[in-house]
Amino acid sequence: MILTVIEHMASCPLDRFAGWLAETQPLEIRTVRAWAGDAIPSVDEVGDGLLVLGGQGNAYDDAGSPWLPATRALLAAAATAGVPTLGICLGAQLLAVATGGRVQVAAPPGRETGVIDVHPRPDAARDQLVGHLAADVPADHPLAGGVLLAMPSMHADAVVDLPDGAVWLASSRLYPYQAFRVGEAAWGLQFHPEASRATFAAWAEELADVDAVAALAEYDARADQVEAGGRAVAHRFAELVRRRHAGLPLAAEPALLP
Repeated sequence: MILTVIEHMASCPLDRFAGWLAETQPLEIRTVRAWAGDAIPSVDEVGDGLLVLGGQGNAYDDAGSPWLPATRALLAAAATAGVPTLGICLGAQLLAVATGGRVQVAAPPGRETGVIDVHPRPDAARDQLVGHLAADVPADHPLAGGVLLAMPSMHADAVVDLPDGAVWLASSRLYPYQAFRVGEAAWGLQFHPEASRATFAAWAEELADVDAVAALAEYDARADQVEAGGRAVAHRFAELVRRRHAGLPLAAEPALLP
């Protein structure tokens, strides 16, 4: 199986997902370092899945990141073709814009940082990527009772209009569109399930409007929840990539996934 990963900047890598994606499935990861001049592939060249990472640029910054038009075109084509696709943070914003949604740069609520509670929307229960997560949380777990995930967050731009027909999957206290799906197999996640403590610390320390000490304290306090949730997302996405590789349809309900 082949998964293509689009990297926008060296400081926003695949990170812990590199190991987690391959824990349950034999997977070849091909990283396109767009910031270093690698060409954005066509949808026919990505293999069995596509993952678009985050970055500090915004979804409309074609001058600063000249590969963004090709990335948006690739995301739109992947969503139409049913290629399992995952956009994280900037990747989610690019997916939204590419398929008819809208992103607000420097959104008025301000930067969302630290570890946030991600709350499921009604349609999340039947979603192939995130539907199993709430069911996997024991009743006595700290995340039980209306929280889907505890996830690192570090963004100031935000999706403010979903594309027509997109499925709204999760929200947070500050921003509504934390997770959504376009078509049958393209997901946007505003949070960072892939981020290790070291990567998260580097982001926090680089941004002048972030209290790095407070953000890392939140990460440390919820590290087990963050790791469990991130690993679960990676494993489920790898399973969807496997199904694409095997020529199998995506399951209609999460419970039908092996």
